[in-house]
Amino acid sequence: MPEQSPLLTVVVPSYNSEAYLDRAMATLVGYGDEVEVVIVDDGSTDATAAVADDWADRHPTCVRAIHQENKGHGGAVNAGIAAASGTHIRVVDSDDWVDRAAMTRVLDLLRSERDAGRDLDLLVTNYVYEKQGKAHKAVIRYRNVLPQGRTVGWDEMRRCRVDQYLMMHALTMRTELVRASGLVLPEHTFYVDYLYSFAPIPLVRTIRYLDVDLYRYFIGRDDQSVNEKVMITRLDQLERVNKGMVAAMPNRGEVPANLYRYMVHYLRINFVVTAVMAQLSGTDEHLALKNRIWRDAEATAPRVAADVESGVLARITRRARPGVIRSGYAVARAVLGFN
Repeated sequence: MPEQSPLLTVVVPSYNSEAYLDRAMATLVGYGDEVEVVIVDDGSTDATAAVADDWADRHPTCVRAIHQENKGHGGAVNAGIAAASGTHIRVVDSDDWVDRAAMTRVLDLLRSERDAGRDLDLLVTNYVYEKQGKAHKAVIRYRNVLPQGRTVGWDEMRRCRVDQYLMMHALTMRTELVRASGLVLPEHTFYVDYLYSFAPIPLVRTIRYLDVDLYRYFIGRDDQSVNEKVMITRLDQLERVNKGMVAAMPNRGEVPANLYRYMVHYLRINFVVTAVMAQLSGTDEHLALKNRIWRDAEATAPRVAADVESGVLARITRRARPGVIRSGYAVARAVLGFN
């Protein structure tokens, strides 16, 4: 009888992660041969490569270490997708981790789906903001969006709140679906998690929500890409991701109505984040970038651009005076989770 593939491949993109990688890996091994972990050492200059090799040496049946020249977060995820042999795939960044009890529940579900011969395209789970120095941990759940206990299609997905979207940390996707989407993330670019959790979505037809707090998202360091000061210095990369999302956006009528509505919602969040950061910077270069993302979208996908701007936050961030945007930034930060 041929050996079965792992239920799940976990890709761990790692760059200069010697201080964090052990913590992540301790939560990703110990599930037998059902979980394959692919650590992608993305040209690290510290001891990350040695840490990765040590885990692979100690767990040769379930951990692989890939070493490549630096290609950025997107390049590391691309390498992990290419190497994955699991039926399903998810990404765990090297400074984050998972809850082991929740992971066991995920594997139980994936196993039951495979044993029943069903193709589950997308499994949605919760994620927790593990903000440094903050005792109360915010949890992003989807109880108001997706039914529990059964597999559904887009017709049963309800509207997300403005602070909700299917972030990369919430997604376990069928590996062949991700590959069939043609997803290739841009190299040397931050914020590609937007594209990872956006471009394959039009192929999804079966969705299951498991209400467990699986992913622990570590935030609060001053050097993180989601820190607002850092984001301002990388607005060109946010623009690049924005263009990729617009290009991946299907036309209305090509996909189920609820799927199109959700994708507009998610794309709107990227527009709002980029526009707010550009406005906070206030430089001529960044203000021009803010206007350019709208003009480019209107030129390439006018109906999509109009649908995106129909949201209140999008209209405000595009049309309002700078002072209004700055005074409302505290609200936007609370709503969208800026660090």
